Order: sequence, then C-alpha cells, then structure tokens
Amino acid sequence: MAERQQATKEINNTTAPRTLFLLGAHHPSWLEQVDVPLFVSHRRLRGQQRLPRALGPWALDSGGFTELAKYGGWRTSEGEYLEAVARYAEEIGHLQWAAPMDWMCEPFMLARTGRSVADHQATTVENYLALRQAAPSLPFVPVLQGWTLADYLACVDRYAANGVNLVAAPLVGLGSVCRRQATSEIGQIVTTLAELGLRLHGFGVKRAGLARYAAGLVGADSMAWSAEARRRAPLPGCRGHRNCANCLAYATGWRRAVLARYAARGYQGSLFDGYDWPPAGERAA
Repeated sequence: MAERQQATKEINNTTAPRTLFLLGAHHPSWLEQVDVPLFVSHRRLRGQQRLPRALGPWALDSGGFTELAKYGGWRTSEGEYLEAVARYAEEIGHLQWAAPMDWMCEPFMLARTGRSVADHQATTVENYLALRQAAPSLPFVPVLQGWTLADYLACVDRYAANGVNLVAAPLVGLGSVCRRQATSEIGQIVTTLAELGLRLHGFGVKRAGLARYAAGLVGADSMAWSAEARRRAPLPGCRGHRNCANCLAYATGWRRAVLARYAARGYQGSLFDGYDWPPAGERAA
C-alpha cells in the first residue's frame, strides 16, 4: 500500500504513445493493406516466412489467453517470444507496444492452470521484468491481472515492490476484463486505477464498456466486429463469403462507426485524442 501511495505522488514525465482504439485483426496481411491502428496476435504472426510491412501503428497481443486456455500454461518460451517480437519490430515496423506473456485470472482460467490469482500475478510481473531486462529497446508494457478490485491493487503493489512505477509507465494493460467489460464492477476497477494516475489500455473493451468508463482509458482494442458480422448478411458488394466475419471492409466500417459515436459523445479529449474523426487516413487496398 505504501508503495502504491508513493507512486501516485510521482510526476509522470514519460512521453506516452499516441492514444488509439485498436481494431482486432485476424489477418496479418491487413497490416500492409490499411493504416488503421490494428491489434494483432503473436499466434497469427509466428511461423510466417514473410511478414507484412505495416502502413500504420499497431500493437502486439501475446496470445496468452489462447495459450493458457489450450495448454494450461505457456508452451512458448521467453526466448522464442523475445526473438519473435524483435523480428516483428524490425520487419513489420510501426510497432507501438507489445504485451508480455501474461497470465489471465478468470475463474475458468485458474481452474485450467490449477494456480491462484496471486500465482498468475507473480508470474506476469516476473515475465515483464525478464522481457524488459533482456530487451530494453523493445516496447513491452506492464499488464495488470486480477479479478476483484483488491486483486488489481495488489498487482499494482507487486509491480512497485519490484521497482516498477506504473504511474510513470507510458501505458498499462488491464487484463481479465473482456468477458465482463460492460459491468459496473469493471467500471469501478477502471475508475480506481485511473485515479491512481495509470494510463490504462483495456483489453477487449467493447462499445458497452466504453459507454460506461471510456474517460478512464487511454486505449482499448476489440474484435467484436467479427462476431457481429457473423450474425449478419454480407455487405452489399461483398462476394465470395456468406458473412463478413473476416472482411476488412466490414471491420474498418465498424471502427469508423464506433469512433463517430464516441466523438459525438465528447470523448475526443480522452480515449481517442490525437486521431482524426473519423480517421481520414483509413483506406483499404
């Protein structure tokens, strides 16, 4: 607690990355087709002999949720992940930040791994420290994991005890919120952490969550467009598929609609500051 209180008093002089609403992308090739800010998983990029050259900013998801859900632990080694992220940064370019090999704390995930929230938090912090020490030039960001508000505050303290001042961090990921992102509980967690001075990126925060607590975030990502498109007929002019769940035109149109909605609600100065409304540079090849 003392470490957290001290951290909130320190002035954040670190230059933060541009605030962005990242569009979750199935296909790495989108990186070279549009300059829309994208969120792409390591699991989609790994093993590709040729990597796309990004037209715009993007961030890297470690793929931890899928890896833990499938295997009950990480099969990818730290060395393998470090090598991959270094390659992405060099060959793809425009990498804004990368998630560490974090451990989510949903109850079903704890049941899958057989470990506790505290164990998952400790391993998440240890991995961030190891990645940062091994490759200080790569843009890894710390991620908070937990389930209750008390859990997340304990995770803040755990970082502080290891010499990491999250208030001074350009960005702090907020994990284990995707499936309950529209609840008042997550709203309270976001508000409390933001009041500590943390610049939060909400993993998997969709429109309903943004409507509740967008002012407490500086970034978010979502692939909700794909599930929405799966339930609808293809867009006019789209051919060759029964729905637009993997369609670039649908995805970028969905993002424009989200941005326009929140611009109308006055969020230009918080969640989406520093970006056009709607993004003038968005273009599909």
